[in-house]
Amino acid sequence: MPRSSSSVPTRHRRNKILKAARGYYGGKHRLFKSAKEQVEKGLQYAYRDRKVKKREFRRLWITRINAAARQFDMNYSSVIDGLNKKNIQINRKILADLAVKDIKAFEEIVTIIKA
Repeated sequence: MPRSSSSVPTRHRRNKILKAARGYYGGKHRLFKSAKEQVEKGLQYAYRDRKVKKREFRRLWITRINAAARQFDMNYSSVIDGLNKKNIQINRKILADLAVKDIKAFEEIVTIIKA
């Protein structure tokens, strides 16, 4: 029985890696070994940064809420504490969106908290 080569599956496997490595600098998009290493590293970064993105957005929302609250002589922690005490269910994402796009609505929330 003749020896069969696995050239077609190998080529497909390599082309899949090289396609994923498009746009990388230098040999990292041209040479298989370095492209494979870089694609693996990129996938690690992607996995890690999906988690980090959530942290960064929460930090951004808190910063925006704090900046808007300071216009009304309050700070972030007193706004959140007031929301909890008044039993107002609104998350930080929506609160930050109101602080940026609809300052009147944010002001109404702050007056409710202060009352």
